[in-house]
Amino acid sequence: MTGYGGRRTQAQRDAITVEIGYALLSAAFAAAVLFGAVAGPALLFQLPDTVEKVLLRAGLLAAPVLFLARVVSVLIRFPEQRLPERRGVGHTDGDTGRPGGQPSQPGRTSPDS
Repeated sequence: MTGYGGRRTQAQRDAITVEIGYALLSAAFAAAVLFGAVAGPALLFQLPDTVEKVLLRAGLLAAPVLFLARVVSVLIRFPEQRLPERRGVGHTDGDTGRPGGQPSQPGRTSPDS
């Protein structure tokens, strides 16, 4: 795993594992809710056969599509939000002059601002 700047730390691997679990669980929940909303009336009420078939098939088609869309959308935005950006050693921010742009005291701005 040296293709993207070295090995991942244990914390990064744990974060990815948690994010995958979140993506799968939230996608399963969203797909179940959508299936229930679309196909639920066909299962709960006595409807004409054609309407029941259409609602069940629509639910069976829409739920997996939503599942995949949710998983992909959560996992695509994960790296840009949660993984720390790798900067070179000695990189400083122009505003503060400190590594990574951090002010000298947390919660305060630098005297330049």
